[in-house]
Amino acid sequence: MKRVIKKVAILGSGVMGSRIACHFAGIGVKVLLLDIVPKDTPTDAKPTLKNKIVNDALTATLKSNPSPVYTKEVITNITTGNFDDNMKDIATCDWIIEVVIERLDIKHQVYEKVEQFRKAGTLITSNTSGIPIHLLSQGRSDDFKKHFCGTHFFNPPRYLRLLEIIPTPDTDAEVVDFLMQYGDIFLGKTTVLCKDTPAFIANRIGVFSIMSIFHIMEKQGLTIDEIDDLTGPIIGRPKSATFRTADVVGIDTLVKVAKGVAENCPNDEAKEIFNIPTWLNKVVDNNWLGDKTGQGFFKKVKSANGKEILTLNLQTMEYATRVKAKFASVETAKPIEDLKTRIKTLCAGTDKASKFYQEFHYALFSYISHRIPEISDEIYRVDDAMMAGFGWEIGAFETWDVLGVAKTAEAMKANGYKLASWIDEMLQSGAQSFYKIEKGKRLYYDIATKNYQPIPGGESFLVLNNHADKLIWKSSACKLYDIGDGVAGFEWNTKMNSIGGEVLEGLNKAIAIAEEKFKGLVIANESANFSAGANVGMIFMLAIEQDYDELDMAIRMFQNSMMRLRYSSVPVVTAPHGLALGGGCEMNLHADKICAAAETYIGLVELGVGLIPGGGGTKEFVLRASDDLHKDEPETNTLKERFLSIATAKVATSAFEAYDLGILRKGHDDVVMNIGRRIFEAKKSVIEMYDKGYTMPQQRKDIKVLGRLGLGAMLAGINGMWRANYATDHDAFVAKKLAYVMCGGDLSEPQLVSEQYLLDLERETFLSLCGEKKTLERIQSVLKTGKPLRN
Repeated sequence: MKRVIKKVAILGSGVMGSRIACHFAGIGVKVLLLDIVPKDTPTDAKPTLKNKIVNDALTATLKSNPSPVYTKEVITNITTGNFDDNMKDIATCDWIIEVVIERLDIKHQVYEKVEQFRKAGTLITSNTSGIPIHLLSQGRSDDFKKHFCGTHFFNPPRYLRLLEIIPTPDTDAEVVDFLMQYGDIFLGKTTVLCKDTPAFIANRIGVFSIMSIFHIMEKQGLTIDEIDDLTGPIIGRPKSATFRTADVVGIDTLVKVAKGVAENCPNDEAKEIFNIPTWLNKVVDNNWLGDKTGQGFFKKVKSANGKEILTLNLQTMEYATRVKAKFASVETAKPIEDLKTRIKTLCAGTDKASKFYQEFHYALFSYISHRIPEISDEIYRVDDAMMAGFGWEIGAFETWDVLGVAKTAEAMKANGYKLASWIDEMLQSGAQSFYKIEKGKRLYYDIATKNYQPIPGGESFLVLNNHADKLIWKSSACKLYDIGDGVAGFEWNTKMNSIGGEVLEGLNKAIAIAEEKFKGLVIANESANFSAGANVGMIFMLAIEQDYDELDMAIRMFQNSMMRLRYSSVPVVTAPHGLALGGGCEMNLHADKICAAAETYIGLVELGVGLIPGGGGTKEFVLRASDDLHKDEPETNTLKERFLSIATAKVATSAFEAYDLGILRKGHDDVVMNIGRRIFEAKKSVIEMYDKGYTMPQQRKDIKVLGRLGLGAMLAGINGMWRANYATDHDAFVAKKLAYVMCGGDLSEPQLVSEQYLLDLERETFLSLCGEKKTLERIQSVLKTGKPLRN
């Protein structure tokens, strides 16, 4: 049957329930969010009293940071109610998700009510993480059982991409297939099919990893600060590393999951690892449970310098000032940009840190080898779960590949770590890695067939690096690939993916090659961010040396490259994700089309460092304001909105918000919910444009600028902001320069100008600001501290 999800019921409005409701609302689905009526509330009480629990929970969620919604407007998609009065309304829903307290008896009571009102064929799933899924549907009707499944979201649902799908023996195969596909395409999730085993996949491996770290820490005499330095971004893990993650999740939750595995997995060969250390029991007994109780492994206190974070000493159970760890192997590895090379370096040393990494990986690899086929038949599901649920940049089996499967297996055995028998069988068969790339496809070693198989659905997840065998051209910073079907793919790899001279040269070369040999070009990358903008360090150096001729050439090169991108003879589509700031935003503004990941944070932020957008961004906003002019509103209104976006360095907090800022164009640019699909969708867009008969656009000479008419209104607004102390003297100075450019200069009346006219104004103003002392102070602050200076 063809299922369409128009309305979802969420039963339970706690931390997870409210956030799941917000995520569905964010993609445009109507949501009915229900919870219990507060105790002792009269049956004839007003809805405001009966719905107090659900309304308070939703209000608290909407105030949380980071925001659970893509834009504030989507909140209107959520209707609240209570189990007593509104359970009947689930009859209008296509999917019912239960998110109540983790008690089997209470869940059964809720399902009893659900059966009274749920229409046959409606999906019914549970977000449980601690109760076996097959126990939940016991005693229910055949139709209920057939459409029942576990759907385990990770918190916060908007940002953590994992959705574990756990069927029971009674779940219809069609239901499983639908949930796997819907979670992927509509919710933007990495959907992982799990077996109904304790803690499923991600928590089973993730909590083992944390508990293993606790035991190695005790054995090697390491501190909390040292462990968090060793287990964070340096090895491709989140900034919260190990102990900070425990504080965020809740130390009691961590202990509960660990105990659950120990009790429910009697045959787990490493069950002793899940035993709770004495010091961890003390932390729980003290009710130091992390963020929810105000202190855990870390504690925020007020000090003479403002707020300070103290670390718990596990020997004395007292808090002390944090101590930055220093390890020789870590200092050697830090400058290495490539994560895989960095991990190899970290594990190859002989100091305390390298010994920790060796033992940590040996324990992890041993554990995951024994979990196949217990928790999953396929290795890629384990890696997918850890990357999407715990924020690991590369999975555990992939890391093993990086360190060398055979070599590491021998070292593990030498150090007393046991491996599952299938590992030896795999190596003996001649297979030397868990994954390999063939013809642009990623294959995994399949234990059942003892052969390599393509990852299902992998064709829709286009990874540029998988086409390394079809590399067309490369420099030290850039690569151009043939990504199939007559489309080329361009990526670059610099610090924060900043854009400097070499990247611009690469972009121009990529466009030239695409025009000669391909249907079109996709611009994307697989780094953490699309681009943090132009190379500010280079701008600062040239400005300090007062080398204005060189600076002028650099700005011209940026502008010309953006115009080359806009006016190429083949379609160019960008696929941004993460940060796309300043020059990174300007690159997107000049593309034929943008296929942005939902989690794209894009904007023109140059005002923060005392500059204006100089790579065509200012020009582009004026052009779009001109195109958006309407006869029935003052001409200054549209331009004023664009001006304010740049003047306040506004960054869209999602790709959906980028529509509101006029960076993405409604009905033209696309938002792709699943970040892994964005490059594939961009490639599809290139082919569509080419097949429709793409014609190179002509440079514009019909852009309406307002001159003094607009300038007067803008200067009055800037003056008001300055007088109210919302803007510093230099903020106002730069904003006036921006207004001058956006109004086309000091023209006596509105008139039509060309793109080049605006680019020249933009470049001249950018150059003049580079000579301002306060601008240079701002740039220096960003380069030194990463934070803007308000001077």
